[in-house]
Amino acid sequence: MYGNEYDAGSMSPVPATAGAVLNRLPTGRAPQPTHAPDAARRAYHDHVLDRRLFLHLATWLGQWPAGPGLHVVRSGRRARPAWDGRLRPAIAVASPECALLSVPPDRAALVRDLIRERPGETLLPALPAAVGAPDFITHAGLFRWSTAPAPLPDAGDWVPPTTPGLPPWLRLFDREVLVARDDDGAYLAGAAIKRHDAYGHELAVGTAPAARGRGLARRLVAQAARRVLDEGAVPTYLHNHDNHASARVAEAAGFPDRGWTSYGVFPR
Repeated sequence: MYGNEYDAGSMSPVPATAGAVLNRLPTGRAPQPTHAPDAARRAYHDHVLDRRLFLHLATWLGQWPAGPGLHVVRSGRRARPAWDGRLRPAIAVASPECALLSVPPDRAALVRDLIRERPGETLLPALPAAVGAPDFITHAGLFRWSTAPAPLPDAGDWVPPTTPGLPPWLRLFDREVLVARDDDGAYLAGAAIKRHDAYGHELAVGTAPAARGRGLARRLVAQAARRVLDEGAVPTYLHNHDNHASARVAEAAGFPDRGWTSYGVFPR
């Protein structure tokens, strides 16, 4: 999960030298508007992009898919508060076929110029200032989704986020959160749902240090994913490239690595 250090799936700030996180950014070529129907159809067909995921990306980013390379998309959503009431002024998703970077409409031209000047790994450190949020930070990692969560047993109960004894990060949510407790009622682990739009809901999960290694996170993620699917959306899961624990949770819960990545600009 981007921008929340309390989550097991959280994304670390990206250092300026971390070239691997931008492995979907083309070098030496500025993004241009494209109408490449063959590439668009291929991007859709290769994943038979679940209709919910297709609609989520088109809604969340402002466009999906596109032709090869990196494309800057103007979206009013980047200038409006996100699920927690705070801005996310830049969000990108990259498939093996294309990458779309969604920014506020009044920042699109500046970001395109920045990409021309700073291609590849040098782009991300300069992106916060380019989208008008110089005090924000960047995150980057894997973008996963699932239409068939692992059939793991449920591990928690859905409770209000104001329930006593929950960690601070779960209180950021305005709907029920999923909580695993011990026999005495003490908190062990939790999961929550970021409802970005009607079609795509991102999962967040965290485990208390004393409860790690019991398989609670993967069970909570699978349980929360089933709820998202029941609500008619597709569950997504984002984590840092180097967060191997989150990668194991994702794989065990039924969120395979399809070679998709994501990065963006987030509040501290």
